[in-house]
Amino acid sequence: MILTRRAMMASAACFAATVPTAGLSKSSPAIHVLQDPNCGCCTAWIEILKEDGFTVTSERSFGTLLIQHKLENGIHQDMASCHTGEVEGYMIEGHVPTADIRRLLSERPDAVGLAVPGMPYGSPGMGPADEREAYYVFLIRKGGSTEIFSSYEAA
Repeated sequence: MILTRRAMMASAACFAATVPTAGLSKSSPAIHVLQDPNCGCCTAWIEILKEDGFTVTSERSFGTLLIQHKLENGIHQDMASCHTGEVEGYMIEGHVPTADIRRLLSERPDAVGLAVPGMPYGSPGMGPADEREAYYVFLIRKGGSTEIFSSYEAA
């Protein structure tokens, strides 16, 4: 096969057209969220995930079914919040910032996942970050123990 100068230039141009965007976009992990249908902050958190490049599917779940899902997947009552996500084998409970989810996926600890218990004001989906109350993101270990994964000071 003889490679002409014209064919080589055309191939180079096609390759160059794809290179500028190859490393600029964030990966788009798929996350599935079970949410209370009456909760607006769940929808706000989902929008934040989408804005940060996550591919999101959601499912409405009611009361005891949602609680049962949390318990069956290693999220104890003291770590619970209003919605639960699943991403790449990890559970994400409550208003966890996207940076913490990405860190979890990068580090891949042997864990159930992350949780922000309750609904702290100023966490993602719960009001403006510049008025936030202090809160922790907890890593839930498979044995049920927890440890602080990251912390956010009051603004």
